Amino acid sequence: MPADAAAGTLRVILGDQLSRDVAALEGLDPAADVVLMAEVMGECTYVRHHKKKIAFVLSAMRHFAAELQAEGIRVDYRRLDDPDNRGSLRDEVVAAVMRHRPSRIVVTEPGEWRVLQDMETWEEAAGLPLEIRPDDRFIASRPRFAAWAGKRKQLTMEYFYRDMRKETGLLMARDGEPEGGQWNLDRENRKRLPGGLTPPEPLRIPPDDITREVLDLVTARFPDHFGDLEPFWFAVTARDAERAFDHFVRTALPRFGDYQDAMKQDGPTLYHAVAALYLNAGLLDPLAACRRVERAYRAGRVPLNAAEGFIRQVIGWREYVRGVYWLKMPDYAETNALEAHRPLPDFYWTGKTEMNCLRQCIGQTKREAYAHHIQRLMVTGNFALLAGIEPRQVCEWYLIVYADAYEWVELPNTHGMALFADGGVLGSKPYAASGKYIDRMSDYCRHCRYDVGKSTGKDACPFNSLYWQFLEVNRERLKGNRRMALTYRNLDRMDDARRQALNDQAARFLTTLSANA
Repeated sequence: MPADAAAGTLRVILGDQLSRDVAALEGLDPAADVVLMAEVMGECTYVRHHKKKIAFVLSAMRHFAAELQAEGIRVDYRRLDDPDNRGSLRDEVVAAVMRHRPSRIVVTEPGEWRVLQDMETWEEAAGLPLEIRPDDRFIASRPRFAAWAGKRKQLTMEYFYRDMRKETGLLMARDGEPEGGQWNLDRENRKRLPGGLTPPEPLRIPPDDITREVLDLVTARFPDHFGDLEPFWFAVTARDAERAFDHFVRTALPRFGDYQDAMKQDGPTLYHAVAALYLNAGLLDPLAACRRVERAYRAGRVPLNAAEGFIRQVIGWREYVRGVYWLKMPDYAETNALEAHRPLPDFYWTGKTEMNCLRQCIGQTKREAYAHHIQRLMVTGNFALLAGIEPRQVCEWYLIVYADAYEWVELPNTHGMALFADGGVLGSKPYAASGKYIDRMSDYCRHCRYDVGKSTGKDACPFNSLYWQFLEVNRERLKGNRRMALTYRNLDRMDDARRQALNDQAARFLTTLSANA
């Protein structure tokens, strides 16, 4: 085609839109259109992402581009190490317009507010019409969620989840009632992992030549970023993501329900799918994954509490937090309802702490770019909540360290669920807990130098005194919360000397924490 000929449509695919049926590719004309995919330094460094996260996204992008090219689709692929790489997505779009002279630009809406703000400048910068299409990989569109939210005073996930069940038909009986007569089986999913039970390993995919080249690039370009790069075992194609998910359904899903809240010393995955990174990057279709789980239940291969627990996480919680994110941004990220201002401790980066639960979860995060939801919520998140760590710093840490973290999913989960920084938009009460919860759901405390049975003294578990001090510090903010009434009655039953001893214990610990921050 001559350089001055119109090339049809420039279709831009982002690094978390690696789905063949993504909206930007709908109606593609291989004879006229060009797909632009660009690795840019700005996306790798707007926060200092975990090395494994960068490698996963770049390798998945390169594999997806190769699959499109194998179909005969023209792909203009910009590598991070191209000598003329411009470093920002907007600049790469403008340069691609100059190269290909399209008549318009088509893209799927991004998952992050900051990217949408940049994307809305492309039309003027490129001098071409820009069509931003809805991301129909989600069940609930942004307008759909806003309409649901507009009818309610409280955005309770449970009721949204029920609507999603009805809309999709997942785990619904013929009479229109939920399978088994209950919508939510979470109470059946809180068992501690018994001794002698050995969870299966997730499917590990060895790096191919493309991934190995990316690993070398990340080693050279991002040596100071957080985390271990190898061993690298993530799937980076839709085919391998499907294989990994099928492996989960066969080997781990049957016990996922019972033990999804359990934690274990040196047990990073237990019965979890490790599928969020594939779902969030577009390698795994969320609804298809849920239907696969439902089929396994209906075939009698997995119990209802396992199937329902997984499906709730995907069509309930995942869709819900995305809806809240787009409904409340950009002001949502600036809230700090509990006025928490302590800096993030250094051990969140090093893992060097005598608190074994934190050492386990942070060390695992450093090695794997992965921790399951209870490790994130009830260990690293719970500690940050109790210690009054500044929400923006905590949210940035979560965005950096996990391979599945994009702001649309990370921010509501961390800011709202873990830290209660939104004042109750997401959760009806703070998820605050003492060391007793961690001891009940894990074996971490057995291997800790602190005694989880003590609240004061040099060997006392810091979570215990921090928990009671948290309640004291936030009494005026939380005492009107009906779900906190029993907790405050228990606190008020303590004599003054006991309460003072707990506060003094917590204050001494926080002083050492601040000194080492």
